[in-house]
Amino acid sequence: MAKSAGKKPTPSKAAPTGKNPLLTAWKTPFEVPPFDKIKVEHFRPAFDVAFAENLAEIEAIAASKEPATFANTIEALERAGKALQKVSSVFYNLAGTDTTPEMQAIERELAPRYAKHSMRIFQDATLYKRVDALMQQKEKLGLTLEQKRVIERYHRSFVRSGAALDAKGRKRMAEIAEKRASIGTQFNQNVLADEQAFLMVLEESDLAGLPDGVKAAAAHLAAEHGHKGKYAFSLARSSVEGFLQFSARRDLREKAYQAWRNRGANGDKTDNRGLMKEMLALRLESANLLGFKTAADAALEFTMAKTPQNVRKLLMDVWEPARARAEEERADLQKFVTAEGGNFKIAGCDWRYYAEKVRKARFDVDEAEVKPYLQLDNVIAAAFDVAHKLFGVKFAERKDLPVYHPDVRTWEATDAKGRHVGIFYGDYFARASKRSGAWMTGWRWQQRMDGEITPVILNVMNFAKGAPGEPTLLSIDDARTLFHEFGHGLHGLLSNVTYPSVSGTSVERDFVELPSQLYEHWFMRPEVLRKFAKHYKTGKAVPEALLDKIKAARNFNQGFSTVEYIGSAIVDLELHVLKDVSTLDVDKFEKKVLGKIGMLPEIGMRHRIPHFQHIIGGYASGYYSYMWSEVMDADAFSAFEEAGNVFDKATAKRLLTSIYSSGGTQDPADAYVAFRGRLPTSDALLEKRGLAGKAA
Repeated sequence: MAKSAGKKPTPSKAAPTGKNPLLTAWKTPFEVPPFDKIKVEHFRPAFDVAFAENLAEIEAIAASKEPATFANTIEALERAGKALQKVSSVFYNLAGTDTTPEMQAIERELAPRYAKHSMRIFQDATLYKRVDALMQQKEKLGLTLEQKRVIERYHRSFVRSGAALDAKGRKRMAEIAEKRASIGTQFNQNVLADEQAFLMVLEESDLAGLPDGVKAAAAHLAAEHGHKGKYAFSLARSSVEGFLQFSARRDLREKAYQAWRNRGANGDKTDNRGLMKEMLALRLESANLLGFKTAADAALEFTMAKTPQNVRKLLMDVWEPARARAEEERADLQKFVTAEGGNFKIAGCDWRYYAEKVRKARFDVDEAEVKPYLQLDNVIAAAFDVAHKLFGVKFAERKDLPVYHPDVRTWEATDAKGRHVGIFYGDYFARASKRSGAWMTGWRWQQRMDGEITPVILNVMNFAKGAPGEPTLLSIDDARTLFHEFGHGLHGLLSNVTYPSVSGTSVERDFVELPSQLYEHWFMRPEVLRKFAKHYKTGKAVPEALLDKIKAARNFNQGFSTVEYIGSAIVDLELHVLKDVSTLDVDKFEKKVLGKIGMLPEIGMRHRIPHFQHIIGGYASGYYSYMWSEVMDADAFSAFEEAGNVFDKATAKRLLTSIYSSGGTQDPADAYVAFRGRLPTSDALLEKRGLAGKAA
């Protein structure tokens, strides 16, 4: 899809296959996607060719008369599907970052087709027999640890697809896969539709309490939507949360808060509650077919957590001190309301606003004071600089690479010896055509099975763009998010494995957040902030006094942030341990679970069920993963502190070798022990969040 001019392409009826840029060798620098040549009409014919080619490859592997070997079966599977991977990586990245109605229609068509294609491969009885034979013999074949892990991955995929079931079971598993794919696509498109439908357009008189930076971004957003001279707020997190944090207009905060909470639950054609019930029923049925009691049992089999009981214990161990802290915070906010003469109880739309007031009163620091020092360009530079200090990697911006939207930027990564490492794309600004949230993905993954293949990695954010001629200023949370996603990006860029199926972030779900969450720690280090936190007008470095205030306030409001996260994680888990969903009412279930754990009504779940895209995607039964990884990241950063230098060379080398570059080549617990020398406990997590003792 051509985006260099910033215009939506007009689809045509057909595109000649021979001229289809998705099906030809890319002659761009580093063979990155030629976005300036790709159009919507290229996708359908490209998928037709790629699906057929992949099936022919699979049939050839399965039809081999030779006994199964790692080379003729596993390596052959690793090489198969290159065209399909190439086409799908471009399509699905665009579908998430710059979609159109035409793209969404193709996405809905593709969902069941892709599922059917995958099940046709992973339910192939002959092919499964070959993979199973290698699985049974893997300890006798003289394989490397990485090769054994690759066999295990393939065997898992076949078994999870129902290859070991009878014909009736396989057929039903295939039907379920197709239906689940369609539901997931519709669910995500519904959330995006609700987000696109909301735009709160305001006059100058409506902006009481809003700092200049927030107003400037709102003016820019309004102009983009044809409301020049006014101000607008969307449901992009950086937009709506900034409004909730600073707006003195309680009526408008309530309007924005309810729109944010009700995505996917508005009782119209974008309502996701029925879709979630249907998805849960299908997940439970497929888990039962595979011999599991619940969907959670199935999902957790190969994770570090292993069982729902272990997940629940971790969450509840942190829940109790977090809830107690949140109650203290609520009391502090209520006192502030009363002191101001407010005759109302704190509600969900009030928390961020009054928390900011309490923060200012207690620590003499507020976000409006900090944001001028956090220019987007400087925060990007800080993330790159930390990577250089830790791992020797450098980033040089490239202006010659095609991009899918004018706002997208590209960099070439090189190592300490100047050798090419990979290409990094950054897509930082919110827009109506992009789904909400922040994520890392890519168009190509590192491998060296047939020569050195370097990665092409993408970070996506949804920051509110600064006004024309003005820099984009970030909140502390925004900046932390950028570091988080760049941690994922490094996990992909620094990968150093042989086989693509275990490359980069291809690790267990509750380990994948370790590199990203660990990287967040460096953002708040004074040695990083002193260098890169500079006032966008004066160029002066952030004052030491302000750094001290930021440090003192670092655990402020941690009860709130921990409770809103764990509330979502517990609801996710409890949804997936259900053994019968036939009578499930999503709203009542959510209320019941939150009531049982004592959720504060003034704190909403970070993600309510009707817009909980994590659990429609890869985090089903796995939203706990962020906290599971946080147990490790808090302990892992302590290794640098114990070394007396947060850029300690020896510690960084172990981190690179054991975590960032090793992909899925070893068991996650073994990888962590290789870095740290032992497994962590939750003590470091409670200390990091300030929940181990008295409130900050």
